[in-house]
Amino acid sequence: METVYFVGAGPGDPDLITVRGMRLLEEADLLIYAGSLVNPELVARSGAAEKLNSHGMSLGELVDAMYSAARRGRRVVRLHSGDPALYGAIVEQIADLEALGVTVEVVPGVSSMFGAAAVLRTQLTLRGVSESVIITRPAGATLERDEIPALSRMGATMVIFLGTEHLESITARLECPPKTPAAVVYHATWPDQQVIIGTVEDIARQARDAGITRTALLIVGEVVRSAAAGFEHSVLYS
Repeated sequence: METVYFVGAGPGDPDLITVRGMRLLEEADLLIYAGSLVNPELVARSGAAEKLNSHGMSLGELVDAMYSAARRGRRVVRLHSGDPALYGAIVEQIADLEALGVTVEVVPGVSSMFGAAAVLRTQLTLRGVSESVIITRPAGATLERDEIPALSRMGATMVIFLGTEHLESITARLECPPKTPAAVVYHATWPDQQVIIGTVEDIARQARDAGITRTALLIVGEVVRSAAAGFEHSVLYS
């Protein structure tokens, strides 16, 4: 039975997939990709592979499709956006496949948070500014409660996923100073990327005025304005 590969597609630019991920993509017999979250150019690079858009598919349908192909010795690639370790919902897929005797391998990818940091030309950890990064998401249909107010008091860089539709409520609950720098990055590294820079008190309004309503990251912290943030030089270069 063939191994099923869970591959991180990267943040959007098709050239930002790993070399190993690209090789597996090109060798795939069956490609199951994460809908509009994966750049169509990257999907096209799988050549003659059978392609399934996972949008709207149930867990059972996904597992059945992967298991059926693997059982017949076909190379199966499950292509997730960014890095599948962050909000990728891969563990339940892996558990069901392994229960059926299928071997699974995970190939990491470049997370959209790193794509956003690259677009902003900053570091998420910056000496003298922030030594820690908090990755979180707001409560919603699939999460009963979150810890955003408490987390925002810690003074670390915050990267908030899956919150574009709730920017107003998220920023209203942040318990850091209102003038704390913030950025909304839409479609980081895609051709249509948009970057909005502001503060906690105005970033939601700015993003709405720019028409950003989905598929964006909210980054909060002094690293957003690194050039003026009073950072300390790394000891690596001292």
